[in-house]
Amino acid sequence: MIRLQDVHKSFGAVEAVRGITLQIAAGQVVGVLGPNGAGKTTTVRMIAGLIPPSCGTVTLAGMDSVSDSIGVRRRLGYLPESAPLYREMRVGDYLRYRARLYGLDRRAGRAAVGRCAELCRVADVRRRRIGHLSKGYRQRVGLASVLLHDPQVLILDEPTSGLDPAQIAETRRLIRDLAGTRTTVIVSHVLPEVERSCDRIILLARGRVQADGSPEALVKALPGAGRYTIEARAAPPSAGAPRSPDQVLRAVAGVESLEMMQSPDGWQRCLVGFAPNAPDQRERLAQACASAGLLVRELRPQAASLEDVYLRVVAYADNAHPAPAEGAAA
Repeated sequence: MIRLQDVHKSFGAVEAVRGITLQIAAGQVVGVLGPNGAGKTTTVRMIAGLIPPSCGTVTLAGMDSVSDSIGVRRRLGYLPESAPLYREMRVGDYLRYRARLYGLDRRAGRAAVGRCAELCRVADVRRRRIGHLSKGYRQRVGLASVLLHDPQVLILDEPTSGLDPAQIAETRRLIRDLAGTRTTVIVSHVLPEVERSCDRIILLARGRVQADGSPEALVKALPGAGRYTIEARAAPPSAGAPRSPDQVLRAVAGVESLEMMQSPDGWQRCLVGFAPNAPDQRERLAQACASAGLLVRELRPQAASLEDVYLRVVAYADNAHPAPAEGAAA
């Protein structure tokens, strides 16, 4: 559905996008994630045909975003971070106005406005002025406005920016409801946003794709993700001084790191780290604790998180490539 081939974009001396190649299949819900200045918004603006690439090709449904930009836009619904709403207009009037801009006739426009107002849950405020609505409602109005022409592809740039937790949850549910019938691209720098809403994550940093896959696959592929949490304490001694959990665990072969946290009830919580890609160490850790007479009430793998992936990838990109000049586009 969407294809980018060796795409670059420069603004003067600043190279905001540096050779992105990727494909997004029809029906996927994809999150484009990255820090500020990573090239996210520049990339989606090229997909939407709003700006041309400096070199490379961008196609949507087989149409080139430069030579057939009108055809691309007819198949695309794009909601930027700051939705272009006319606050003095009433919701219904604004949606009918947008329907005319999409070329819908009066009858088709009325049907589209009714359908999208119900879908985005703004039918009850159709007679209210947009400027009098909460930000959550304004976000829904913006979303309804980009769905009027029933686009094949939906691009949402920071769709929950500035919303309160209840509004964020409602917007996420709405996005998931919409995702089943169209290709959806969500652009964000907020980890929970893409982790909870998307089937696939494309992580950008320094204008390049640094990681691409499902949230589960990205976490599983992170080197050194196999750490273990143990909560233990020394048993009452029958003879001699008992050994503490940290003494026992430090003596286990292959342990590379050990973080300790004392609990108020005398138990010690330990985070034990081994070499990257080491096999499962739970049996060895349990045997070491049993041999030393330790009481153990918890032993489990400490899985990596998407935050670990994000921080590792961004740190690698920062070390591998110099920072862009001041004023780089996001």
